[in-house]
Amino acid sequence: MNVEGKVAIVTGSGRGLGLAYVKALAAAGASVVVNDVDEAAVDAAVASLGDRATGVAGAVGDTATAERLVDTAVKTFGRLDVLVTNAGILRDRVLWKMTDDDFDAVVHVHLRGTFTCARAAAIQMRSQGTGGRLILISSPAGQRGNFGQTNYAAAKAGIAAMARTWALELARANITVNAVVPVAATEMTKTIPTFAPLLEKDEPLPAWVRRDEGMGTVDDVTGLIVYLASDASAGLTGQAIGVGGDRLALWAHPKEKTVAFTDGGWSASAIADHDFGDLETYGIPAPKAPGND
Repeated sequence: MNVEGKVAIVTGSGRGLGLAYVKALAAAGASVVVNDVDEAAVDAAVASLGDRATGVAGAVGDTATAERLVDTAVKTFGRLDVLVTNAGILRDRVLWKMTDDDFDAVVHVHLRGTFTCARAAAIQMRSQGTGGRLILISSPAGQRGNFGQTNYAAAKAGIAAMARTWALELARANITVNAVVPVAATEMTKTIPTFAPLLEKDEPLPAWVRRDEGMGTVDDVTGLIVYLASDASAGLTGQAIGVGGDRLALWAHPKEKTVAFTDGGWSASAIADHDFGDLETYGIPAPKAPGND
């Protein structure tokens, strides 16, 4: 599958997953705008990609950065077809230790950065009149919550909600919007005790990690990014799609699980007597190696 002739912006693409995305898009034929807060990382990525790449160093979140990314794409390559909002940071703390700055910094980069970049991209894509692709990077933490990640989980949940909202708003312009929920071996996953010994080895991940945990390399995620950037994905929008290792998954949207009625409405006592049935689980399940049940 190729995306020849398309122009893509990938935020946070100086290293890790973002770098894998931008390399895969370029290899599939797209011209790309590399972005990272680290100017040296941007320069190195652009140099490795050649003439079909340019770079913009800067932190996402502020409108000025978003507009500079879009302006650079248009001035350098003539248009904009794809935006991948990957940039992010972590400031993990449990609730009672999380500071205002911890919360605000993560929300600014992940949630506001996705909003400002998507807004600038949508304005450009609508003016072109030829459709486009917004690919928003979410996380399992945003789907299920995760210990110590109030800020990150809230931002990633908001990103999935924005994907559903923008899919409605941009449908008439033929701009699709989807959230990607990747799971890959990165510097962050190396901090998980169950995974750390496996990721430190210079050898392929075992089948139980790739299948049961749905975690592989950063390159295992790129096929979904290229597909969503391509014309082949024109009929897919408003979805949250998980990918990692050997697993590809469609996440369910929140919906009512059980419904009950009582004449005259529900008092506190009536609710206390009500059986809700099987309650929903929460939190990302801890990885479990075979034989450790």
